[in-house]
Amino acid sequence: MPTFAYKARNTAGEQVDGTLVADTAAAAARMLDERTLLPIEVAELKPAGRSLLGGGRRVSLSKVGILYEQLGDLLRAGVPVLRALQVLSKQAASPALTRILREVHDDVAGGDTLADAMDRHPHAFSPLHVSMIRAGEKGGFLEEVLTRVSEFVRRQDELRNKFLGSMIYPCFLVGAGLAAIVFVMTFVVPRIRMLLEQQALPWPTRVVFGMSDLIAEQYLTIVAVILIVVIVVGGVFQTELGRLVWARLQLRMWGVGKIYTMVALCRFCRIFGTLLANGIQILNALRIAKDSAGNRVLAEAIDEAADSVGAGESLTTPLTRSGVFPPAMLDMISVAEESNTLDRVLVEIADTQEARTARQIDLFVRLLEPLMLLFMGMVLLFIAVALLLPILRMATSGVH
Repeated sequence: MPTFAYKARNTAGEQVDGTLVADTAAAAARMLDERTLLPIEVAELKPAGRSLLGGGRRVSLSKVGILYEQLGDLLRAGVPVLRALQVLSKQAASPALTRILREVHDDVAGGDTLADAMDRHPHAFSPLHVSMIRAGEKGGFLEEVLTRVSEFVRRQDELRNKFLGSMIYPCFLVGAGLAAIVFVMTFVVPRIRMLLEQQALPWPTRVVFGMSDLIAEQYLTIVAVILIVVIVVGGVFQTELGRLVWARLQLRMWGVGKIYTMVALCRFCRIFGTLLANGIQILNALRIAKDSAGNRVLAEAIDEAADSVGAGESLTTPLTRSGVFPPAMLDMISVAEESNTLDRVLVEIADTQEARTARQIDLFVRLLEPLMLLFMGMVLLFIAVALLLPILRMATSGVH
């Protein structure tokens, strides 16, 4: 949302300057009126007006999670929010985070809410976190929300690190295998080729020699084509249609599609359950939690479910129509709705499915490693057979 700078007068007639976040200038004026301030001037600020260091440099998820936990602890101990922000800015783990916290402190001191101040730094505080913090401020349970968000961030960071850590060895295998193939094609094959060119060659040998010539003579062209393809594909996925296609591919890709879907659904269930446990109405909770899925197809399905719930349907019915929620999860949600324990059951679903998803990631990586080794071995075996065939033919025909 855009940021507006304002000049206003309070009930004592004194001029008050500051900034706030609103959809429009009229909405900003209404917010000032709610604060018993008489607006004199309201003007939208350009994004470039924010600091480049604080607004453009991404802060690691783990550091943000620690920040939420520390801020929640300070507020729970009775420390005022401005004093808590000041303390945390002095002991922040990175210069970028220090700068961001100072700007958040100044914005809150100028009359903004904590959520509005954080919303100006999307590279540090995600829109989902800001939405939860805003709900906590309005509902009077900010300390609990910050603690729950820090726990959510910690779990999300652990799952991501587990997946990335599991992919290190497969990526190493791919890199080593490609390096071995390039070495054989550029250094070994040309030397053997000189001994074999005087006879008729079988098709596997001709294929290997052709690939060797292509790599040795057209490597710049190959690199250029790969870069062009990456740029074009990246540009396509930046379009509206491309983003939708990519969102569907994420859910249906072989091997990782089910894992990605379950990770996204676990995030949604945890955030949705947390919001309900903190007293947020189900419609508002659905609209806030839909972005936690991190996938446009899932977000649209959840948004449609919110519309259906608003029209009087149960939550399970529209989620079933979407076709993205597994039947077991739907059954648990249905029973939880009937027993009025939806908030607790959603968090339990997230806990159970996250543990199961972690096991699926381990299994997928264990299957991926031998498949990669098998593929690289088959490529090297094909090259070896292609080079040995003419040699064996020479031996059997008596050619020396």
